[in-house]
Amino acid sequence: MMKRFTQKTDFISDSDGLSLVSTLWILTILSVVAMQLLYSFNLENKAQNNFSERVKYHYAAKAGFELGLAKLRNDETSFDSLGETWAAPIEEAIDDGIQVGRFLTFRAAITDESARVNLNTAPVATIRNLLLLSGAQAETDLSTDLAARIIEGRPFRTVRDVARIEGMTEQILYGIQVQTAPTSGSEEQGTQTELAQLPQLAQIQPSSGGIVTLTTVHSLDANTDTNGQARVNINSANAQQLSGIRSNNNQNVFSQGEAQAIIQAREFSGLAALLDVPAVSNQVFNNISGRITIQEIDTGNEDDNGFGPENQGGGNNNQVNINNADEDELEELPGIDQGIAQRIVAHRDAQGDFQSIDAIRDVRVLTMQEFAGIVDRITTKDGQTVDGLVNINTAPVEILQLLPGMDQAKAQAIKTRREEENTSDNGTQNNNSEDNVTGNPFSNISQLLQLDEIDNQTFRQVVDYVTYRTRGYRIESMGVDATGKTLARCVGIVIREENQLDVPYWRQD
Repeated sequence: MMKRFTQKTDFISDSDGLSLVSTLWILTILSVVAMQLLYSFNLENKAQNNFSERVKYHYAAKAGFELGLAKLRNDETSFDSLGETWAAPIEEAIDDGIQVGRFLTFRAAITDESARVNLNTAPVATIRNLLLLSGAQAETDLSTDLAARIIEGRPFRTVRDVARIEGMTEQILYGIQVQTAPTSGSEEQGTQTELAQLPQLAQIQPSSGGIVTLTTVHSLDANTDTNGQARVNINSANAQQLSGIRSNNNQNVFSQGEAQAIIQAREFSGLAALLDVPAVSNQVFNNISGRITIQEIDTGNEDDNGFGPENQGGGNNNQVNINNADEDELEELPGIDQGIAQRIVAHRDAQGDFQSIDAIRDVRVLTMQEFAGIVDRITTKDGQTVDGLVNINTAPVEILQLLPGMDQAKAQAIKTRREEENTSDNGTQNNNSEDNVTGNPFSNISQLLQLDEIDNQTFRQVVDYVTYRTRGYRIESMGVDATGKTLARCVGIVIREENQLDVPYWRQD
């Protein structure tokens, strides 16, 4: 009897245990499913929150961009410099809009596209120097060949389009990675050895940045003078337009005769070519060569033999001695007006007597001082804008030193001048008659000649490649969380056309 009861009890215990195990398995599975559902819900909730946050910070970044636009609209100076309000970094916040009392931070910066080298317009020498700065090896002629291929590959729609040029490398495009403490025999050591082999003649130190950080395709400037008046194109202007050009002291520079000499000497490849124009053109010289001399002219009567000075080969009464004739006498020659006559006399007084009649063609139609006075009022290009000029008020030394005629010392002199405190003779501060402008920015290209480091030859070489203002800007804005992490970013190129701002390029991350 006892035995039978025990077996029954064992049987019941086994059945209950199986049920319990089954129940536990079911509960475990349900728990796993519940946890997965909860995890999925949490992931989805976080994703939605993250998406919501990113959307919020995107609009925060966009707010920074719009604030940048507002700063540019308010800029009314006749120059563009790093000492102006628009160039100061922006950091502000906007209301969350959903979570009460919370604010979203944005940071924005406006930079000048004319502080970079324009890949679509820079001369081959500047492109070659740019490649050296970006890490190209001169000893393999890479900089020369690659520069030529870049010129051939123009125009580029974006800077990164230059990557398709044969020979372009990631190192040149995106920059040199320099290690501060490389180990012996490592690849880093090899990189530094290559950098040390750059020729001293170039006087250019490689930059850690690549072409993408040093170049642009959006730099441009207005083809007007500092007062907003259209410049005179010396390659197409007529004599009346040329003679109407006025210097900084509001005086006419060219007479009608000088204007005609300019017309006969063009086409000009650059502004400085004006300095080489002879005041007496070939046509005028051919007309007067039979009437000018450097010999003394005997105006006496015939001698006892009946031979006058003309018969003796001493000249005739119609001849003019260009070594002693005054302005009125010179004006009697065909094609010589008062302006040219004054230049002949001034040249003779400064340089001494002419050694031959051909030497009269050494007289130039323009002096360097006069050239500096009109350089902002003349151009060699048609159109309302000029592409590719580098702004001497914003470009860094590493860019300025790449330009024709420039080196590091000259570039540094420009930077030092524009950053110095601008004071008058009595020591009081002078803010260029502009509010909220710091430093001493250039307001005219001719002011380069005020620097001891910029001589006449340098000015002639660089004048066609620089400006003191810009119309192209880059605005970069970021939405930043409380930890400083960037959650959204937008970049746009802004072109200023008088009172209108256009955005031809836009990207958001």
